[in-house]
Amino acid sequence: MGATGSVKKTEQIRKYIRHPVEIPLDYVITGESFEKREYSQNISIGGICFRTEEKLTSGLILLIKIPTIDPKFEGVGRVVWCLDKENYFEAGVEFVDEEDAYRARLIEQICYIKKYQKDMLEQEDRDLSDEQAAEEWTRIFAKNFPAI
Repeated sequence: MGATGSVKKTEQIRKYIRHPVEIPLDYVITGESFEKREYSQNISIGGICFRTEEKLTSGLILLIKIPTIDPKFEGVGRVVWCLDKENYFEAGVEFVDEEDAYRARLIEQICYIKKYQKDMLEQEDRDLSDEQAAEEWTRIFAKNFPAI
C-alpha cells in the first residue's frame, strides 16, 4: 500500500481532528506523587498528544494539568499509544471524561488567542488586553476554527 493509502486509512480511523498547539502540561501517573512537565504536540476534543522522556504503557491513567492558562485545566486521561522516537517518546492520551475533552478544546482556543495577543505585541506593537485579543481573534479566525 502506498503512502496515500496509509494516510486515508489513518484519517478514517481518527475520530477527531488534531490541532497543533504547543503548551506546557504537567502529568502525574496514577499512584505516583511526582509531577512531570512536558509540552503538548497537538490537541483534539478526544485527547492530547505530548512528548515525554519515559515510555508510558497503554492503559495507564494520568492526571493532566495545564497550569499556564486561566482557568487552570485538570483532567484525567488514558494512554492510548506511546511511540518510541529518536530521543524521546510521543504519547497519545484520550480524555476519560467527555467534559474534560470539551474543556481541553476550549483551552486550545485560549492558547490561540494568547498567541495572537503576543504576535500583535511583537509585530504591531499593540498591547491588547485579554478581552481585546479574544474579541479580535474571534472576529478574524473563529469562522476558520473547526467546530467540535
